[in-house]
Amino acid sequence: MPKLITLYIRNVAIGFAIAAAFVGMLLWFNVMNLWHLVSTSDAGLLAVFILWFMNGIVFAGVQFGWAVMALAEKDSGPRGGTPAAHEFLAIPVPVKSSDRKPQHFRNR
Repeated sequence: MPKLITLYIRNVAIGFAIAAAFVGMLLWFNVMNLWHLVSTSDAGLLAVFILWFMNGIVFAGVQFGWAVMALAEKDSGPRGGTPAAHEFLAIPVPVKSSDRKPQHFRNR
């Protein structure tokens, strides 16, 4: 099997495991009274499955994205860009004085 496919499968499995731990903690700590809602409903098992599956999709995507970005080669050279080649100086601009009020202070 290609290395990219094994990388994908492994990180998706890790993401779904993290999602299982997340949903388990939501139920254990009874966040928003979730344990009571799940345990007293006849569709509670389906709700837990859907919650785990949807969170698994999100966590698997994040896990795989992180793994792919971590594959980048590390630069050993200097970082931070190049120094500025020119020195920027302030240039005075002459402005004629006027008795007129600015546009936003005029009476309408």
